[in-house]
Amino acid sequence: MKLMRHGPKGAERPALVDAEGRVRDLSDVLADIGPAVLSPDGLARLRAVDPNTLPVVAAPGRCAPPWSGCAKFVCVGLNYSDHAAETGAAVPSEPVLFLKPTSAMVGCNDPVVLPQGSVKSDWEVELGVVIGSRARYVSEADALAHVAGYCIVNDVSEREYQFERGGQWDKGKGCDTFGPVGPWLATRDEVGDPQALDLWLEVNGRRFQNGNTRTMVFGVATLVSYISRFMTLYPGDLISTGTPPGVGLGQKPPRYLKPGDDMCLGITGLGEQRQRVHAWNPAMIDN
Repeated sequence: MKLMRHGPKGAERPALVDAEGRVRDLSDVLADIGPAVLSPDGLARLRAVDPNTLPVVAAPGRCAPPWSGCAKFVCVGLNYSDHAAETGAAVPSEPVLFLKPTSAMVGCNDPVVLPQGSVKSDWEVELGVVIGSRARYVSEADALAHVAGYCIVNDVSEREYQFERGGQWDKGKGCDTFGPVGPWLATRDEVGDPQALDLWLEVNGRRFQNGNTRTMVFGVATLVSYISRFMTLYPGDLISTGTPPGVGLGQKPPRYLKPGDDMCLGITGLGEQRQRVHAWNPAMIDN
């Protein structure tokens, strides 16, 4: 299944995307797509619904984050060796973890608003892993059974804040609008092997990132198992698994986002995102 939510902020409606690509309204089946829906029992109940019995949404409008109730937005750094090389970092011996606040999450086509004074904001296409059942000290062999599905994440990053302002990476990663997610959450059975997905990103029509999840340093099963040693993962939690090479920081000279830029990114089977970059404007965040 491909699950999504659409509509203005605060009035999102649940839906699914059928085999023909049509958006089908789920409002008569459930109130929202939250953590309980992403559990094995919740997804089983949804699979019993015939999509052909659901009304077609002719004009879905805004794509919201595909589910609500994300409590943790866990990110993995330097998880592609060639990306580590382009940033001048060593390939890590263990996964590098940091957190984005859930306030960074926005819909896949929502505006990306640069923070005040930003001069080094950057792009990162990443595979997102959405947890479906509680994971605590799980083995790699059992890890994927705790995954509800997958989505696209753009891990937008302010490099000056990340590397030059002291402290950890979080202040460069957690700005409002710096976590576009969606357009949909594809359930685990829909995706198959998460280590065989192409991912790409363009800015203003120029392809900067081309990669495949098979070149991850640490695969999805390893990451879910590893992270579950340090924190309990709950349904609705999101893991963003790192980015392939081609980020702005790695260009020669570096190339960073500026107002008016258009980003387009995608992953096999998970759709596409499109964002316009805007200068600081709190009205674009709060409304």
